[in-house]
Amino acid sequence: MTGKYSLLILLLLNLGALLTCLACPECPLPTPPPNCPPKHPPIVKPPFHPKPPKPPVVKPPTLPPKPPVYPSPPVLKPPPVETPCPPPPPVPYPPPPAKQTCPIDTLKLGACVDVLGGLVHIGIGSSAKDTCCPVLQGLLDLDAAICLCTAIKAKFLNINVLLPIGLQVLVDCGKTPPPGFQCPA
Repeated sequence: MTGKYSLLILLLLNLGALLTCLACPECPLPTPPPNCPPKHPPIVKPPFHPKPPKPPVVKPPTLPPKPPVYPSPPVLKPPPVETPCPPPPPVPYPPPPAKQTCPIDTLKLGACVDVLGGLVHIGIGSSAKDTCCPVLQGLLDLDAAICLCTAIKAKFLNINVLLPIGLQVLVDCGKTPPPGFQCPA
């Protein structure tokens, strides 16, 4: 029941307010406040931009047909003039070997040279091998030949006569001097 009474009271209050408005004809009508936005926003249309006209369709110009291309005849060049090749550069000869010296004391070969000097007229015998081979034993073949030359020169003997005999003794001692060996100057 209270719901019915509250509804009735509400209705009466509204009627009272309505009646007071009608009773006073000089009362101005309520106006909306000036800054209030309108109830419905205005409809704004987007700006009209007309589409640009389409450019006219232009066909490319027709070109005249190209003339056929024929290969050009080969150009014959005269044969190249042959120039003789320059001679190759001279081959540098190896530098002369360092002065060859005897690695042992030549006085030790003195007895061997004395025996060789005595063999000039007799011929090579076992005494030359017995005297020379032990002294030459630790030397290389070329060093043994150079030592023999040095000892012959030290005794001021004729190297042209004694060298062939000395080289034969070297062979008998198991040394092999280089072919065509000559005593260094």
